[in-house]
Amino acid sequence: MKIDGLPKPINATQEEFLNLCKLGGGSNGGPARSKVQQLLRARGQKLNERAYDEVAIQMEEFASRNPWHVCFAIGMSWGRLAKLELAFTAAAVNLIEEWNDGDLKIARAFHFERGPEPIEHSLRGAHILFSKVTLPSKLPNTFDGLRRAQDRWLSPILSPERPRYIGSWNATAMFMAALFAQPDLAKAYRDLSVMLPPGGPIFAALKVLHQVHILSKPPDGSALDDEAFEPGVIYSNNALFEELLKGLADCSLIDLHSGLYMLGTRLPESKQWE
Repeated sequence: MKIDGLPKPINATQEEFLNLCKLGGGSNGGPARSKVQQLLRARGQKLNERAYDEVAIQMEEFASRNPWHVCFAIGMSWGRLAKLELAFTAAAVNLIEEWNDGDLKIARAFHFERGPEPIEHSLRGAHILFSKVTLPSKLPNTFDGLRRAQDRWLSPILSPERPRYIGSWNATAMFMAALFAQPDLAKAYRDLSVMLPPGGPIFAALKVLHQVHILSKPPDGSALDDEAFEPGVIYSNNALFEELLKGLADCSLIDLHSGLYMLGTRLPESKQWE
């Protein structure tokens, strides 16, 4: 079975997935659903060991700062917009609080292959949005609390006047980071209430899983975070996470989401994360 979007495996997750596709046993000649689910769970949980540690370091270092600002910076880094380093987070948090040329110069220096512009636009958008939206002073420790905060945050983002680069990834990634900042909460997250990022490698993985008949429909929207998106895209693609989780025990939506990242990424260094 030819799979568009996954031309050559770059990590063990993708290699094993292609082997499952060759073995078949699933719907319309695709891979066995349960085996794909187990693969995503195992690789997602492995990646999350790293993610929990990364977030813990960041949250401890910036314990005196607004935790939402820290989570936004982490989300940017996980979206491959900036390198996840303490110096970047410090500059990013400063900029979200008070825009200034000095911290902007520092933050822009942490860019990846897409250059410094996405960093600047993302942080400008965050600076604008945080001036409009009031979130709890501490990260909520319940799913309902996080959902209410996200509803408040998404309200101006889903309007036609949303800032550039606050697309589906930057709109949701800080809530993913907020879950990782509370490991027990994240590991129990199975009933969809907080929207997770549906773009980038996640979009690519969802597209592949539809091609092999694991998912009932393809993802909506685009993989890129700088493009306009329909308000329903975040919700419809998150519904695919729920569909994929059905019948899979001992797995959270966060585990599954990270497994999708490993399936959809094109970063060669992902091989070292397994």
